Amino acid sequence: MEKKYNPKDIEQPLYERWEQQGYFKPNGDTRQDSYCLIIPPPNVTGSLHMGHAFQQTLMDILIRYQRMQGKNTLWQVGTDHAGIATQMLVERKIADEDGKNRQDYSRDDFIEKIWQWKATSSAAITHQMRRLGNSVDWERERFTMDEGLSNAVKEVFIRLHQENLIYRGKRLVNWDPKLCTAISDLEVEKRVLKGVMWYFRYPLAAGVRTAAGLDYLVLATTRPETMLGDTGIAVNPDDLRYRDLIGQFVMLPLVGRCIPIVGDKYADIHKGTGCVKITPAHDFNDYEVGKRHRLPMINILTCEGAIRQEAEIFNTDGEVSTELSGEIPMLFRGLERFAARKAIVAELNRLGLLVAIQDHDIIVPYSDRGGVIIEPMLTNQWYVRTAPLVQAAVEAVKLGKIQFVPKQYENMYFSWMSDIQDWCISRQLWWGHRIPAWYDSNGQVYVGQSEIIVREQYQLGKDITLYQDDDVLDTWFSSGLWTFSSLGWPEDTEALHTFHPTSVMVSGFDIIFFWIARMIMLTMHFIKDKNGQAQVPFKIVYITGLIRDEEGQKMSKSKGNVIDPLDIVDGINLTDLLEKRTGNMIQPQLAEKIRRRTKKQFPNGIKSYGTDALRCTLAALASTGRDIKWDIKRLEGYRNFCNKLWNASRFVLMHTEDQDCGFNGGKKVFSLADRWILAKFNQTVKMFREALDSYRFDLAVSILYEFTWHQFCDWYLELTKPVINNGSDIELRGTRHVLVSVLEALLRLAHPIIPFITESIWQRVKILSGNQNKTIMLEPFPAYSAGLVDGEVIANLEWIKQVIVSVRTIRAEMNVMPSRSLTMILRHATPAVVRRVNENLKLILFLARLESITFLPPEEIGPVAVSQIIDGAELVIPMVGLIDKTAELERLIKAVVRIESEINRITARLSNKVFIDRARESVVVKEREKLENHQKSRAKLLKRQAMIFSSS
Repeated sequence: MEKKYNPKDIEQPLYERWEQQGYFKPNGDTRQDSYCLIIPPPNVTGSLHMGHAFQQTLMDILIRYQRMQGKNTLWQVGTDHAGIATQMLVERKIADEDGKNRQDYSRDDFIEKIWQWKATSSAAITHQMRRLGNSVDWERERFTMDEGLSNAVKEVFIRLHQENLIYRGKRLVNWDPKLCTAISDLEVEKRVLKGVMWYFRYPLAAGVRTAAGLDYLVLATTRPETMLGDTGIAVNPDDLRYRDLIGQFVMLPLVGRCIPIVGDKYADIHKGTGCVKITPAHDFNDYEVGKRHRLPMINILTCEGAIRQEAEIFNTDGEVSTELSGEIPMLFRGLERFAARKAIVAELNRLGLLVAIQDHDIIVPYSDRGGVIIEPMLTNQWYVRTAPLVQAAVEAVKLGKIQFVPKQYENMYFSWMSDIQDWCISRQLWWGHRIPAWYDSNGQVYVGQSEIIVREQYQLGKDITLYQDDDVLDTWFSSGLWTFSSLGWPEDTEALHTFHPTSVMVSGFDIIFFWIARMIMLTMHFIKDKNGQAQVPFKIVYITGLIRDEEGQKMSKSKGNVIDPLDIVDGINLTDLLEKRTGNMIQPQLAEKIRRRTKKQFPNGIKSYGTDALRCTLAALASTGRDIKWDIKRLEGYRNFCNKLWNASRFVLMHTEDQDCGFNGGKKVFSLADRWILAKFNQTVKMFREALDSYRFDLAVSILYEFTWHQFCDWYLELTKPVINNGSDIELRGTRHVLVSVLEALLRLAHPIIPFITESIWQRVKILSGNQNKTIMLEPFPAYSAGLVDGEVIANLEWIKQVIVSVRTIRAEMNVMPSRSLTMILRHATPAVVRRVNENLKLILFLARLESITFLPPEEIGPVAVSQIIDGAELVIPMVGLIDKTAELERLIKAVVRIESEINRITARLSNKVFIDRARESVVVKEREKLENHQKSRAKLLKRQAMIFSSS
């Protein structure tokens, strides 16, 4: 082995060999249980981020763990076409490179441009996945718009339409005026902004007065432009001020429309003026009020968010209505929505109808993709009736057929399912699965696989002109079929029979509603087992938290805190990192802010840590909490862990290669340390497996780290040195045998988490035991053995460790050089202690660096000494001649003065209210931690002083 662990030298060659040898494929052994993971398909819109790396690491740990248990495993891989995001990127690309927009191309030509871009982007993603060590079956790779999945999407749409579970209707949706498409709730980002509340007078109809004798009502709004679409005023039926006005009318300012006053609990007596303007076509709450009171709906906006030349009038059922006039005042026609807002406020002020203007914090919905404020818009869209699909999906979780880990997420799932709305599945894009519906000149709709099939099915002659619906399906619709469509449905494939339902779905809590629930509903509707019972898509839903930066903020390009996982693996210099984070930004101030932050966080760029260190860190962060703060220091720690394992392996190989390790026979004697490490490893296997079986990846890493670093490296390797240096042949054979056996098993235990370093080392270690197999990933995973439980051995060795630690602690506290031999006295020793010392005297003397161990009778006082209580005895180290008391006291006094100065400085800072109010929380927390550590250090120093004085 090389002296230095260098992940760059081993990782890529190993992965290429794994893939070429087909180690990631199912083993095809139908006698074994099947185990399948379906990857949440990443969007083909660029590259993987830390969230992808996090989830994929956990999935790879699971699949490697199950593969090593002999199961027939499949990790199904694929990517999502990401309708809006992908179309936006390509539109931006052709604008930058060719100065064109989408409308300069035919639909087919533009889509061809996207396919060309997809080929490049998809290659970048698969490269990242390979670098992260993902053991997916690449030969089965799928794409949500490949031919097979496209057929599945059409099949589902057609069947749902035939069952009257899909319909087309005019309803209110989130509308992006920039992209001119409906968007899902997941693509709406709510921001709290400083806004304005305007108060206007609405004149009451002739002869109508309020209880206070006024001939008008005052209404408040943050969106004055929508008043052109008002069709009612709501007051609370219990509001004494207005309840007598229910059934009366007001005259809508500027328009002159007579609109009714309705009684509805939506109007809050204690909020604002108690009166609420109702605009059913431009507000989701108003839409519901309008439905309850059969108010007409007036659409005043174009798709681009400008005031229409003439409003569209619809009844509550979304049908065109002639009940009201669609006339819009000339002054406002064609104005952009926010320009119209200013013009309307100015005109109402001119008319004396503006009562007041107040500053007001408002929650503003932004399009996550388009970056503009969304508008609730009344449009024709396709919908799935979700109510008939909900019951089976809810029962599956209640009956335990699907389990959420952690379990509390079941409540979130049930809450959403209990209030589920019909699902808008159409989008006004070109990129995506085009809706398989055709229309004739009369608007009659025909649904089918293709126009040819539609004409045959409905017997339509060539004289009837058909045109296909321009809309495409919501990306979540195709991904909702992912578990079964990626396995070959609607074809009756062997993969579907073997691997469905899948085993575990790893996902973020933020898409339980948008993806997990819809997958459950659609899968249970379409996939049945051999007995005709509905199949679930997966048995376990493991919900991860979201990766945030070190300050707890969401990682985003606009904040400049995104970290590319490959930059951690390979390293990146500061110049390239700055260019990566700010290169495409058009806002100089924001770019400069990000540059300053990046220079402060990574003054020398990011060094190379390797994939295994990254994977280990991510797994360690996988606690049951919702949010996960990324900490580069932990990454450093797990890079050191890999170094530790590498160096320990070199030590083992150095003392075992070309030596008799007892694998071919020969008498062996095992020392107490040998038997102890075998028993400790057996315990570790049990705990590690329990952690992984319960999806506690963080505990699994902690267990692995504790055994590898502290038990195997720090203790066992040290405990072997007396045998290695002076042992007999049979003792050497026994210790070498255990060294190799435990290291080899430890590598298998660690492999799912750190696959590259374990494979690399294992290839050297396996030779010593005569193993001819080609890869560690197909080796059996270590199993717990009740026969290896040896409590007495563990107790004996743990007591010896306690003695050694106590002696080392006394050396450190009394500033005694490690090279100086000590004498040790044991007072009040129990028979068990006497036995342990006599049986392991040489080992204790060697490791604790002692000249002798003496048992002191209880009646003897003994010399002036430092002592510690250990199990079964009092451990005493005589002080005579050990240290220069005067010099040591002077050193301790200086150290106390220095540390008290730091304590006073930090205390003063934390007492400063200005500092506490202005500093970031993370800075304040660090200062408090420093203070606590300094106080502990001072206590130790004072304790040492007291010990020296007491020995005088």
